[in-house]
Amino acid sequence: MFFRALAAAMRVLRFPYSSILSSRRTKIPLFPSIASATVPAPDTIQTPKPKPWLLVGLGNPGRIFRKTRHNVGFEMIDAIAQAEGISMSSIQFKALFGNGLIANVPVMLAKPQTFMNASGESVGSLVSYFNIPLNQVLLIYDDMDLPFGTLRLLPKGGHGGHNGMRSVIDHLKGSQDFPRLRIGIGRPPGIMGPINFVLRSFNRQEREELESTCRIGLEAVRILLLQGFNKGATFVNSAKSLKQRN
Repeated sequence: MFFRALAAAMRVLRFPYSSILSSRRTKIPLFPSIASATVPAPDTIQTPKPKPWLLVGLGNPGRIFRKTRHNVGFEMIDAIAQAEGISMSSIQFKALFGNGLIANVPVMLAKPQTFMNASGESVGSLVSYFNIPLNQVLLIYDDMDLPFGTLRLLPKGGHGGHNGMRSVIDHLKGSQDFPRLRIGIGRPPGIMGPINFVLRSFNRQEREELESTCRIGLEAVRILLLQGFNKGATFVNSAKSLKQRN
């Protein structure tokens, strides 16, 4: 009796009786518009945080090696830290370490304290622990194959005979697919050997030129992080050409 009466009422109201039976069988609410299910508001949906960049400068620890050619990677990291207000006061995985932001991009800065030839011990541990994609690991180091004060930003490559980079590649399981900013320190003069040369300090003129190089390198890093690798590399090449013309 109940269902016959209900069917008659639905015909008067022009409401499909079959939908009532269907909702009864499947337990779908009779009036879906007032169902209790809730949809999260767009502003409450959380997006995953971006992975930080790891910027690593290579060098040797200790006062005796400060301001030497082999430590220009350290000097570039110091320039970045000072310009961006990032403290380098902690130790993480055998490296002087700091984290902060460059504009809105999270970054971690590191100066391995393992001595140059064992740099990979620190870099490999940092990459593994923080799970950083290799295309967001920038290595900064000295290069005798580039003229003094010249910068070159590359997306990947080998170690080029640089023992610090050799160690890093070894501890990244042989991968060479990470960007690097090479800082030219020139070739040894006369018969001076390469080891003595890279541990040599800069004269006053070289020091002034290196400070200019670090300013260009700092801007290149900012462009790399904010606008992408190609824009950063283009800026470095343009700055190098302008410097050579002057």
